[in-house]
Amino acid sequence: MIEYGLILIVGLAAGFGIGLLVKGKLAAAKIRDAEADAERIIASANREAETKRKEAVLEVKDKLYQARSDFERESRDKRQEFQNQERRLNQKEENLEKKIDAAEKREGEVMRREKEVVAREKVALEKEERYEKGLREQREMLEKIASMTAEEAKRQLMVTMEDEAKYEAAKTIKRIEDEAKEEADKKSKNIIGMAIQRYASDYVAEATVSVVNLPNDEMKARIIGREGRNIRALEAATGIDLIIDDTPEAVILSCYDPLRREIARLTIERLIHDGRIHPARIEEIAEKVKKDLDISMKDEGEKTAFDLGLHNIHPEIVKLVGRLKYRTSYGQNVLMHSREVAYFAGIMAAELGVDQKFARRAGLLHDIGKAVDHEVEGTHPTIGADLAKKHGESAKVINAILTHHGDGEASSVEAVLIAAADALSAGRPGVRRETLENYLKRLEQLEGTANSFKGVEKSYAIQAGREIRIIVKPDDLSDMHSAQLSRDIAKKIEQELSYPGQIKVTVVRESRYVEYAK
Repeated sequence: MIEYGLILIVGLAAGFGIGLLVKGKLAAAKIRDAEADAERIIASANREAETKRKEAVLEVKDKLYQARSDFERESRDKRQEFQNQERRLNQKEENLEKKIDAAEKREGEVMRREKEVVAREKVALEKEERYEKGLREQREMLEKIASMTAEEAKRQLMVTMEDEAKYEAAKTIKRIEDEAKEEADKKSKNIIGMAIQRYASDYVAEATVSVVNLPNDEMKARIIGREGRNIRALEAATGIDLIIDDTPEAVILSCYDPLRREIARLTIERLIHDGRIHPARIEEIAEKVKKDLDISMKDEGEKTAFDLGLHNIHPEIVKLVGRLKYRTSYGQNVLMHSREVAYFAGIMAAELGVDQKFARRAGLLHDIGKAVDHEVEGTHPTIGADLAKKHGESAKVINAILTHHGDGEASSVEAVLIAAADALSAGRPGVRRETLENYLKRLEQLEGTANSFKGVEKSYAIQAGREIRIIVKPDDLSDMHSAQLSRDIAKKIEQELSYPGQIKVTVVRESRYVEYAK
């Protein structure tokens, strides 16, 4: 029993030792794992710290780049502002120099005239001295030859002088009368011409000028562009004359054609709103405005037809009706005139108990030929009748259009009413101005004369007809041919047209080279 107890004790002691040994190894393994985890955590922390350091460096670099960009942009804006101010100062300096030159020229002219007056006075004094000397010599000669007394010679001399004086006085009176008549004729013509010119200029300014308001005066410099390239592109694209003067926050559009002025006005307004003003953009906007205006004219025609209760009108005719909004005749807006004729004809048709709708339709279309009479040869009744026939209008409408000025026999009561309504609308006091109509016809003839030459692409009458600007095809005409063309056009204008003053003929030949990067 004792031996078994010893064995048991020894076994327990051995098992306890083995257990301690196993626990020691497990503890060592845990320590090693803990050390490995600590190393991984430290490495991860180092990597994270390095990442944050790099992010901080990049953020600082971004802020530095942004600050540098802001500084460069502000510097560029300041430079642009200084350049604009310098350009305006240069322009004012040039204007001042021109005024000084003009003043010097006027001063020189005054001095020259003063010298001429002094010279004339000197010549008159010399003539008077010679005349007195001749009288003395004649008196002495008479006394010697005639052996007369001084009293007799005096009487004889007085008779002779009286006869000569009467003869000279008669000649002088005749000369003075002739000069007075000639001077009176010139002055009367000048006074009448000045009155006509002042009246015409006032009305022309009202009928041929539009004003575009600008957000500020700096916009004028942008519209002019570098060395005037923007203003040249705008004038070439729209056919108007752009006037930029001292009027604050406004530019003036000058052209006899209301449609061109409207295109130019809308183009400038869109360019101002868009902010990008350069030749390519100007041409792009001008073309877009022309297309939009075509749509607007069609809408105007549809609105007019709707207001008059007219339906089933061909779309092309509707578009031409809208185009009449930008056409004047004898100072009267043709679209408003056509609406008036339609209303008057409808009222008279109702009173007579005939077809009101037909009367209004024919009244609206009676002047439709005026929408294209500057493009097609012939009178506007003939052109209008051809258009109505082409687009399916009835024979009665065609007859009313063709005969509304008495050029033919009316086939219906409504056609007679159209002629009466046309005279009623046109005959009201103040609606027509013959001067403006003749003026506009002269400008159209001026453009037609220029367009008749080969190689001419476009022509625009500007400056109230004092200048014709012609754009030629650069592939068809050289610079030498362009110079010859200006002389030929000027010569033809002198032969065929009647106009006051002189007309400046400007031929523009522009070469463009376009390539695409693909």
